[in-house]
Amino acid sequence: MEIFSARNISAVVIFLLFLIGVVPLVGCSYTNESSIESRPVEAMKMKKISPEAAKEQMDKNKNSILLDVRTEEEYEEIHIPESILIPLDTLEASAEEQMIDKSIPIFIYCRSGRRSVTAAQILLELGYTEVYDLGGIIDWPYETKSKKP
Repeated sequence: MEIFSARNISAVVIFLLFLIGVVPLVGCSYTNESSIESRPVEAMKMKKISPEAAKEQMDKNKNSILLDVRTEEEYEEIHIPESILIPLDTLEASAEEQMIDKSIPIFIYCRSGRRSVTAAQILLELGYTEVYDLGGIIDWPYETKSKKP
């Protein structure tokens, strides 16, 4: 049996090419967890809150913001007292002008809860840190105001 036959040399060459190609890739996939810079996961998560818990927190912290992200027409029809209106379609462009302090609690509501989730995500991306999804005004059991007679 010949050690350096053409067949054996081909197998060795293929094996060496495999090692040259695969070993560096495997080495790159290893990460040392202590070297990874990480942000707190909770800081980027929207917090869902019940109307009862939101009201309690807003009563305690008068600096909080109650944000309505519906349309102006919906706001005029019915809204929660002390809320400010920034319609969802203008939120990204005007949030930082109207809500300067990004660390104060913001409680967001809409009609049913869909737009409030989107609004919360936008505010988190803009750097706001205390963002609460209150859901929809249809679930608000407390006082509301209407501009219509």
